[in-house]
Parts: sequence; structure tokens; C-alpha cells
Amino acid sequence: MPFKRGIRFTDFGFTLTYIIPGVSQVCASSLKAVDSKPQTGFSYVKHIRNFCIIAHIDHGKSTLADRLLEFTKTVGARDMQAQLLDDMDLERERGITIKSHAIQMEYMHKGELYTLNLIDTPGHVDFSYEVSRSIAACEGALLLVDASQGTEAQTISNLYLALNNDLVIIPVLNKIDLPGAMPEEIKDEMVDLLGCDRDDIIPASGKEGIGVPEILAAIVERIPAPTGDPDGALQALIFDSHFNSYRGIEVIFRVKNGRIRKGDKVKFMNTGKEYIADEVGTLGLDQVPKPVIECGDVGYLISGIKVAKEVKVGDTVTTVDNPASSAIQGFSEVKPMVFAGIYPVETSEFEDLRDAMEKLQLNDAALVWEPETSAALGFGFRCGFLGMLHMEIVQERLEREFDMTVITTVPSVRFEVMTTKGEDIQVSAPADMPDPNLIDYIEEPFIRAQIITKAEYVGGIMSLCMDKRSILKNQVYLTAERVELQFEMPLAEVVFDFFDKLKTISRGYASLDYEFMDNRESDMVKLDVMLNGDKVDALSAIVHRSKSYEWGKKLCEKLKELIPRQQFEIAIQAAIGQKIIARETLSALRKDVLAKCYGGDISRKRKLLEKQKKGKKRMRQVGNVEIPQEAFMAVLKIN
Repeated sequence: MPFKRGIRFTDFGFTLTYIIPGVSQVCASSLKAVDSKPQTGFSYVKHIRNFCIIAHIDHGKSTLADRLLEFTKTVGARDMQAQLLDDMDLERERGITIKSHAIQMEYMHKGELYTLNLIDTPGHVDFSYEVSRSIAACEGALLLVDASQGTEAQTISNLYLALNNDLVIIPVLNKIDLPGAMPEEIKDEMVDLLGCDRDDIIPASGKEGIGVPEILAAIVERIPAPTGDPDGALQALIFDSHFNSYRGIEVIFRVKNGRIRKGDKVKFMNTGKEYIADEVGTLGLDQVPKPVIECGDVGYLISGIKVAKEVKVGDTVTTVDNPASSAIQGFSEVKPMVFAGIYPVETSEFEDLRDAMEKLQLNDAALVWEPETSAALGFGFRCGFLGMLHMEIVQERLEREFDMTVITTVPSVRFEVMTTKGEDIQVSAPADMPDPNLIDYIEEPFIRAQIITKAEYVGGIMSLCMDKRSILKNQVYLTAERVELQFEMPLAEVVFDFFDKLKTISRGYASLDYEFMDNRESDMVKLDVMLNGDKVDALSAIVHRSKSYEWGKKLCEKLKELIPRQQFEIAIQAAIGQKIIARETLSALRKDVLAKCYGGDISRKRKLLEKQKKGKKRMRQVGNVEIPQEAFMAVLKIN
């Protein structure tokens, strides 16, 4: 996304201003050393630096964080391991960061001791909400760019997030030790993107530890100390929380004004709940209890909270004795992109699943859910996710961390349906779609997609996007080899297999970032799946009319493979309203009723066959079709 740059001179050097299309305010990022004059108030504040690490996925954030922890001796050699802050099994298995992780380091610079609060953030587009929460708690950011891959879609997206929050950006060129590194070409890209001097870019290698002292010095010198009134009323922003089965809910917060002491009676301003601060402290490799957390610092609070919904990320903590006049504003709300139903396999486990969802939501604030019922699956939850990977991670975490076996229904997006009576209905599940004769028109969400890829893959990517009903809006050559493509496309086309196909076509080189634009009128229809004439609402989908026949045909064929054969014939049909558009027949398991008739009159054989025919007919009327879990995800496998 192109944006204009300008230079404004101040007393402390120059400040770059960015005017980004679609963002009304002008974002500023000072790329020179900040004002080093000491602040008034408690001197501890001027020695705090709060910063996060932002980058595209797999550009080396977690590895660089490991080196920073080693260099500052926060972690001893015995405790050190790769991806130290990624403490979830899933993160280690997949090699990605799913959760933001905060940790405090101490660093001696020019004879003075500084406290550095580092927040390592995820890089995948599905976890951008985690990044926005981390940015809200920081004054500066390390922007990592891989020296072999260059700036990618999520690099630019995360940069915009940081600029919107007026963070100071420290550009770091990572992985300079790789054989395929192109440091000079990538530096040119970073200068074009940031408008900074080449000397501002710090060359580094997280793996080899190159550039770590320079990065730590830049954090102290370039990132400003936190602002705030140390002696004012307490205002602390909750930016994370998680459930501890022994100690209750642990709240992670950043103090904006005032200070919080152990034993204080605190109040959560949005929920109105009051608690005693049983323990406060800072976040090292383990929790470090402290008597007081000062203004500008990051810490944790334990107050024996047992009910998950009493803690909301983005809430403000204040004291009961000296309450703040207002809550901290400007914390962004989560906007789910993909919706799916999650149901327990055993209906008796519904309440256990509710408890698991509440505890998981503490640790993953981007998860949105509400109860719903299905004729086929019973009681469950309609969940909102930021993307398909987010949905996959939530399902896997429910199974691993809470021992819940769940069924996930076909993913969908939220449609705006205008009825013939003039009512505006929001539909995120096919079961909520009104009858076709009651619908005036349907609007679907459109996104602005930004794809950065190698020039040789442009043709294949364009044909894929056109097949997904996209409109090409812009094509910019960043270098002779790298191209940025901008499309407007329906979100419904992205949530299934778009990302996988994009990676296949580009051999893994293309990167995707997207943002919501608006809702547009489209010819959408509800595609029902029927087994023996009974609708299975969990298999229904909302698709574009032009693709409905092909979709229904492939879905029926896939279900024929996945549904086990019964002792009666099963008709698998796809329908739009009352019109059947595709059908497959799953033949019955044949039972040889004539095996015992080794002789005798033909009428005896005919009598047995007639008897079996009546039995099959009756069985078909009362028989239940067992639908395996794979069938509910069959839509995802339609190519």
C-alpha cells in the first residue's frame, strides 16, 4: 500500500510523517535519537524501555529474542533452549509464535542500569490481534526484515500498526549470515519503506548473535522512556491474561499512571469488579514477586479471580481508594473474519466445553463465541476466528489443553441479508439464512488483499485470484524480482483453501496480508445437503450462485467417499431451496438372503427377496446415518 512521506524538523532532529490511504490521522515515527532530558517525577521511569519485536512470519523474531535474553544474562546457559519464549507444544511443533510473550531484562548502558520489557509477537496474519495488543503496551518496536526474503506483506502491515500507535521504529536487517542474503538490496527496500537513513538499519543475525549489542544500545538511546504521572491515580492496561488452575486468573498489565502495591484494593473499570492484589510482580523467565509495580512498568497481578468472564483484555485497573477518573481509551476491538460451529462429540460434555472456551478466551482474546444449537449436532458454540489457521489452532488447543474432543462445522463469513420486509439481518451460519422467497438481496464482506511475490509467479497468482472473483487494483514492482499485487476480493473465497493454493503456486514465496473494506451486494445462495431427504444443517454452506452446481457436485462426491455404507441405500443430494442440483447414491451393503436356498421352488426365493425389500424400505425410513468428523470438514478438501 503506497503512502506519502514528509519531513518535519524538531528540536531533537527530524521526524518522518506518514500519510497512509484509508487512515485519517498522520502517523509519526521518530527515527533519530529521542530527547534524552530526564523526566520529572520518580527517576525509575526514565530507565524503563518497553518494546516489541514485529516482523513477517519466519523472519527470526523468537531467535533474536533468545539472543537478547542470553546477552543480558536474563537466562542462564543451563536454562537456555531454542525459541525459549514459545512455551506451548504447538508453537514448538509448528515453529511459529501463536501467543505474545512478555519478559523483563536488565541491561547496563554507559554506567546506568535500564529495565527492558520485551514482548515477542506472532508473525502470521491470523494473529495480528496479538500484535496490536502488544503494540498498545509499548513505546518502540524492532522491525525485523529477513536479509534473504526482504520486506513481505505482514512486515508492511505490522509497520502500519506500529505507526498508528506512534511507536519509534528501529529497523533491523536479520539473517545476514545466510548464504542467500542480499543485504544491500534489502537495505534499499527498507530505506524506501521507512524513509530512514541506511545507517539507522542495524545488521544482525539472531542465530549467530551478530548485532545484539548494537540493538540493545539502540533500544536504550532511540526508544523514549514511558510517559505518565507516577504520583497520580492508578491506570493500568490489561493486555493479556491466562488461567492457572492453582492460583486463579493471572492478569498481565502495563501501568500507564500511578503505581500498584501488594495488598491494594483494586477495581476493574469496565466490569466494575473489586479485588485485593494478593501478589504483584514482574515477568522474568519465572514470575518475580515485587512489593510495588511503578509507573511505566509491565507486571502481573494475582487476586484469586476464578470466573473467567470477569477479566477482559483492554480493561483498565485502578485502585478503590484513589480511583482514576476515566478508563484508558483506544484499545482496538477484535474483528472476527471466519465463523464456524464447535460442538462436543458427546452432548453431555457441553458444560465442560463452555468452561474450556472461557479459559481459552483468557489466553486468546481474539476468540469470540456464543451458544447455538444444531438439529444434527445438538448444543454447541458459534465461534469467530481471525482466519483459518487461528481456527485450526483453537481446535487443537481445546483437544490438547482441555482434553475436549470437538466437531468443527463448515467455516463461513458474516453476510448482511436484507429481507423483503426491509429488515437487515446479520447471518454468520447457513442455518440462520431466511427462505429464498423472503430475501431481497445479500451483501458479502470484501477485503483488500496485498500479495508480495516473485515476478515469475505473477501469472499463476493472477489466474487464481480471478477464479476467486477478485478485482486487480494495483501492480507495483518493488524491485526487478519482487512484485506487489493489490486485489479486492470476497472474504468468503479466502477462508477455505486460498492461502494453501497461493503458497503452492508460488512455491512458498508469496506472502498475503488483508484488511476488511466493506460489504457489497452479491448473488449468494444457501446450498443444503440432504441425506435420504433430511437436511443436515451442519453441512450446509453459503456460496455464490455461479459456483453452486460445481460446489454441490463435488461435495456430494466427497461425502460418498467419506460416509460409511449402511444396510440400506443412502441418497446424498445438494439443493438450493427446493431444487435438487446434484445427487450421488451410496449403495446398500448386500446381504445374501438366498444363501440358505440351495434348492427348491423359485417362489420360495422370490418370497425371501420380497421380504428383504420391505425390510430395506423400513430400515431406510427409521435408520440413522452415522456421519464421521471428516465429512464435516469435507468442504475444505474441495479443490
